[in-house]
Amino acid sequence: MRRPATVLGTLAAAALLAVTVPVSAHAASGTLVIDDRTIHNPHGCYNNDRDAGVTNNTNRTAYLYEDDDCRGEWAETVEPGQDTIADQTWSVRID
Repeated sequence: MRRPATVLGTLAAAALLAVTVPVSAHAASGTLVIDDRTIHNPHGCYNNDRDAGVTNNTNRTAYLYEDDDCRGEWAETVEPGQDTIADQTWSVRID
């Protein structure tokens, strides 16, 4: 009699966890190319030391910043499947 209740409780907890985990906690699927550097399933901030060509072959939007460490306001976005040559891009963030 206790076993069905335990199983149902476990299933309910698993369902609740699946619904409440934010999607952005996972890396983007695909590749992000910053100049000649290819990053597979990127997540987070990537610094660059010069103007950058950015190709976004992921399922998430990439945000380009004019400062290191993705500080301040983003200056430009690169949508999935798009690319750009961005002046003054010093860091790129993708979540």
